[in-house]
Amino acid sequence: MRPIVLALLMLLSARTSWAQMAARTADTLITAEIRRQLDLLSATTSVAAVHLGSGRTADVRADVPMNTMSTIKIPIMLLAYRDAEAGRLNLDERVTLREEDMRGGTGLLRRLVPGATVTYRDLIDHMIITSDNTATEALIVKLGMDRINGMLRELGFRETRLVQTISQYFRNRQIALAPERATWSNVQILRAPRVAGMTDAELAAKNFAYAADTATWLGRTTAREMTSLLEGIYTARYASRASSTAMMNHLFGQVYTTRLPATLRYRSDVRIAHKTGDYPPTSGSDVGVIVYPGGVLVISVYTNANRGDFAQLELTIGRIAELLVNRW
Repeated sequence: MRPIVLALLMLLSARTSWAQMAARTADTLITAEIRRQLDLLSATTSVAAVHLGSGRTADVRADVPMNTMSTIKIPIMLLAYRDAEAGRLNLDERVTLREEDMRGGTGLLRRLVPGATVTYRDLIDHMIITSDNTATEALIVKLGMDRINGMLRELGFRETRLVQTISQYFRNRQIALAPERATWSNVQILRAPRVAGMTDAELAAKNFAYAADTATWLGRTTAREMTSLLEGIYTARYASRASSTAMMNHLFGQVYTTRLPATLRYRSDVRIAHKTGDYPPTSGSDVGVIVYPGGVLVISVYTNANRGDFAQLELTIGRIAELLVNRW
């Protein structure tokens, strides 16, 4: 090899090594700043983020099991589309919603007159964009909780799983408040009044204990596993490109604009596909895919057992997303 060619190759190699070293140093500083921001919160927190183009990562307690809350609805969506591809589920089949099918918490379907019909595709959309619990329960019933968790195991996720159905979650919550409500119907659970004589402080303490108990989590995951799951959906690793695009469109339709989009939503060159997970003020999480001029960022931010300012918690998640978009 000619000396000049060898010299150029050595220079190129040195520059590449320097660039890699500089990126690693920058990511160490970025991760330290993310940790600093998270540690200002009075909550259990974790983050896992990856830049798909460069492979750069930022992880803080990324393997600590966390309460998914409604982010567990993402694998439910995934199984629905995989079943549709396999001919097991017709996404255009219509479902009649009875009063006993309605579930509390987030979503709009429970406000419909009983007897209304929607398609399974509609249910997926409501489950993702408004985190509708009535839609989620209908999909769990159709797909099967064991099959949802079986798919996750087959795909290699060791921690991520659905712990309870929506109906079990709200029933167990009412039992935690008043044990005699164990025999109530689903309609009674939906319309449950406040427990007589319970003070605001007592109610807050019981709600915190329920949300913090790992046995009563709606779902279980880690930030790293949820980020990997989202990456697999975005890159069509787990379903066809058409199905993956459809799933991303659901996520891009998210109506909640706090947390990951808190500050980035004002930028016309940024698109955010995401799914929130809520139990305010105890838990507020957000996971998603951010597409911007610098590439594609996949990120999961989880907060559990929060005892601090919930508005500050939400803004912190947004600031972490903005930091990564600006630095990567």
